[in-house]
Amino acid sequence: MKVQIFQFEIKEVDFENNKNKIAQLFENNYTDADVVVIPEMWNNGYALNQLVNKADINLENSYPFIQKLAQSYNTNIIAGSVSNYKNDGIYNTAFSVANDGTLINTTDKIHLVPMLDEHKFLESGNNEPNTFEINGVLATQVICYDLRYPEITRTSIKAGAQIVFVVAQWTIKNLHHWRTLLQARAIENNCYIVACNSVGKVNHENHKTNTYAGHSMVVNPNGEILIEAQAEEAILEAEINISAIEAQRKAIPTLNDI
Repeated sequence: MKVQIFQFEIKEVDFENNKNKIAQLFENNYTDADVVVIPEMWNNGYALNQLVNKADINLENSYPFIQKLAQSYNTNIIAGSVSNYKNDGIYNTAFSVANDGTLINTTDKIHLVPMLDEHKFLESGNNEPNTFEINGVLATQVICYDLRYPEITRTSIKAGAQIVFVVAQWTIKNLHHWRTLLQARAIENNCYIVACNSVGKVNHENHKTNTYAGHSMVVNPNGEILIEAQAEEAILEAEINISAIEAQRKAIPTLNDI
C-alpha cells in the first residue's frame, strides 16, 4: 500500500485558500498513491475564537470538496480534520473518504487541549475511535492531542486496526513528545503509524513565538521511522508492507497476551 502525506501550512480562517492549496498539492504532486493524508483543522486552522462563524456545518463544505478529489484521482483520502458544527456545538471532526467518494469514517477529537483553551470553543467527542477499511486493510484515525492517550489507539487495535493515521497541528515546543509517542504507539500495538502534521507560525495568543513542528512520518510496527519530514512544507511517500504487521505480531505477541 502506497501512502502520500501532504505536510503544509494552513491559513487561519481562509477555507478557500486552504482548499486551493490542497487541490494544487494533488495536481502537482499526486503519484498514484493508494492513500493521501492531510493535516488536522485544515479548513480554518486554530482561529478558535472565530470558529462560531467559520466552522463547517455537518461537513457540508469539507466533504464534497474531498469527495471530488478522491473520485478525480481515484484515491482514498484521510482528510485530516475540520472545525465542524453539529449537535448544537463545534467539534474537531476527522473524516476519511474512499476512492469512489464514499464517506467511510468520521470521528471527533475526544481530549481537548487545555493549553490552547480548546474547551472554551470546542465540544469533546464522546465516540470511540472507528475502524474502517482501505483496500481490504483495517485502519483508524487519531487526532493530535488524543495521541497522548494510548487507550484510544488500543481500542481500535483490539477491533482489528493495522494502520493508525494521526492527523495533527503539533507544535515544535513538544516535538520530542510527538516523535516519541508516534514510535511508542507503533511498538506497543505492532502496527504502522502514518502521521501528518502542519507547519508554520502559531497565532494563538498564548503561543505567539511557537511554530507547528512538521516532522510528519511513517513508523513501521517495530517502531522504526521509515521516512520523516522536517519543519518545512513537504510531500512524503512510503510503501506500507501489510505482511510486516502480522510478522511483528507473531514475533512479539503482546496483543495476544493482554
